[in-house]
Amino acid sequence: MTIIDHEFSDIATPSGPMRTHLFRPAAPGKYPAISLFSEIFQVTGPIRRTAAMLAGHGFLVAAPEIFHEYEPAGTVLGYDSAGADRGNFCKQDKSLAAYDADLAALREFLKTHPNSTGRLGSVGLCIGGHLNFRNSFSPDIRAAVCFYATDIHKIETHKRGLGANMADDTLERARRGDIRAELLMMWGRQDPHIPFEGRMQIRRALEEGGANHQTFEVNGAHAFLRDEGPRYNPALARQCYGLAIELLQRRLGEGDLSASVSGAANR
Repeated sequence: MTIIDHEFSDIATPSGPMRTHLFRPAAPGKYPAISLFSEIFQVTGPIRRTAAMLAGHGFLVAAPEIFHEYEPAGTVLGYDSAGADRGNFCKQDKSLAAYDADLAALREFLKTHPNSTGRLGSVGLCIGGHLNFRNSFSPDIRAAVCFYATDIHKIETHKRGLGANMADDTLERARRGDIRAELLMMWGRQDPHIPFEGRMQIRRALEEGGANHQTFEVNGAHAFLRDEGPRYNPALARQCYGLAIELLQRRLGEGDLSASVSGAANR
C-alpha cells in the first residue's frame, strides 16, 4: 500500500502551535485515526517508520511534537546523552495541564479531519505511553496501546518525571475508574525504567478501576521496538505490533480502503 508520509499540520494549543506529522494511505477516503505519541526524542526515524507501518494497515496516523513549547517545529533530538538530557528536561518542566491540553487538541483535530472516520485510537511509547494512557481517559478513544509507558507508577525509590514536578494524578485516575478505552499494556521485563513493583502497581490500579485491559510482558529491554540501536528486538516488535493492530482494527473498524481498491492498486 502506498503511504503519504510528508504531510503535517500545526495544531493550535493553549501553549502554542503543535507541529503534528500525518501518515495515511494514498488511496482517497476516510480512515480510523490514531494518535501516536513518541519517546522524549520526538518524531525520529523509528517513530516515523512505526507511523508508516500503522498507516499501511488502513489508519490515519498523527504524531505530534510533544515538546513544541520548547523546540522549533521539526526538531528531532538525538539518540545520545545530549538528546536524552534535553528530552528529560522538557518532560519534567512541562506542566500536566499543558500535556492534557495537547491531547484534547489532537483528539478534536482527528475527529474532524477530512480523511478521518471520526473513530479514534491511540498508541504511545515511553513517555508517549504515559500520554497515551492519559488519552484513554477520554470517551473519544476506543482503543489504546501503551508500549513501556514510563512514570505512571509511584515508587518513592524510583526516579519518575512527567511534568509539574511529578505531581500527576494518572495512577489515581486509573484506580478510580477513569479509563474509557480498551487498553493494551506492553512491558519489557528487563526494562529498568518500569520495575516489577511499578508494573504491578499499575496493574492493580487497572483492576481496581474495572478497566477493560490486557497486560503483555516480554523478555525485552526498554525501547525494544526502536529499530535503531542495540536494544531493538525485531521478533518481539513483530509480535507486539500484531497484538496492537488486532486491537485497533477490532475496535476502530475499517475505513474506505476496501480489498478491491487495494487489489486494483497493485495490478
